[in-house]
Amino acid sequence: MKTWGCIALAALLAGGACDRASGIEVSAFCQAQVPGKYILEAEAGSWTWGMAPIYDEAGRLHIFNSVIPKDGSWIRNSKIVHWVADGLEGPYTLLGNVFASDDASYHNPQISKVGDTYVLVFLLNRYNDENGSMQEVGLATAKSLDGPWTESPLNPVIPASGTLNGANIIHASNPTFVTTPEGKYRIYYKVMTDKNPAKKGFREIAFAESSKIEGPYVNFEGNPVISYQDKQLDIEDPYAFYYKGRYYMIVEDRRGVKDMLEGKPMPEGKIKNGGYRPGLIYQSKDGIDWGIPKVGYLTNELYFGDTLARSERPSILWKDGRPECLFLACHDDKPSAGYYVKIVNWEGE
Repeated sequence: MKTWGCIALAALLAGGACDRASGIEVSAFCQAQVPGKYILEAEAGSWTWGMAPIYDEAGRLHIFNSVIPKDGSWIRNSKIVHWVADGLEGPYTLLGNVFASDDASYHNPQISKVGDTYVLVFLLNRYNDENGSMQEVGLATAKSLDGPWTESPLNPVIPASGTLNGANIIHASNPTFVTTPEGKYRIYYKVMTDKNPAKKGFREIAFAESSKIEGPYVNFEGNPVISYQDKQLDIEDPYAFYYKGRYYMIVEDRRGVKDMLEGKPMPEGKIKNGGYRPGLIYQSKDGIDWGIPKVGYLTNELYFGDTLARSERPSILWKDGRPECLFLACHDDKPSAGYYVKIVNWEGE
């Protein structure tokens, strides 16, 4: 059953998102989605972005996300805040800041639990006027979702340094945390290099691994694990997880990777960047070889009939070991951080 309905499916097919002859299919994960609603309105003078959701032991819903002053910039002024509600329908109460600093921007958190420890990974941006944006990966842990949170003494656990395919890494950001079946810890992240400085690089997906949550994290020698650099296309905002014997990764299709894989001509002139198109989902046996993706999620236009805006930052809310909802950030004219869609009886691809 295509839960999000025949109208959305017909619109998606008409847009060419499902071409079985070329292997680009609408995933079972996407077909299992039911539109929810927009949530987390920003306070006056600020705007909210993205949502990292998790339940506590009592069944309360906690969300960590980014808040940016309207007269500021996420690169310099973003902070991570904490909301709580009794359930999806809310109301949501803003508990306060988790990480905020005059010296660094804390942005795009994702939340996990390992045993009795909560793990928060995030983009750490130590901007300065001399070097500009220095996006790196930070990590913090806590025994309670209410804190206190302790940053890893090794932060940034993945710095903007080193080389990749003969180019210099200029930033590492938008991390997602996974515990492997072997009991190790991986952080998948967006990596950019100076390989194409005229275009400021293209976004690729890499990962680093550690035997300890706090690190040190060592980059996989075969990085990047997903890249369309040679096509001058990219993806970003990875959300990786391990479920029923497979790794999965949901990503934003930032520049039309799906169209390229389907053999469609790329638009002339400047490509419209961002989540204006359906996202992708990959699966892998080892988290290294990811193969051909499927359509993983839709857009606010297809879910709700709204004016097309950027749906980005996928993140799953888990309940009793199963994915309950997919949360997406959305840039539109609403004051919300984004929206969620429910996931009904998905058993893997």
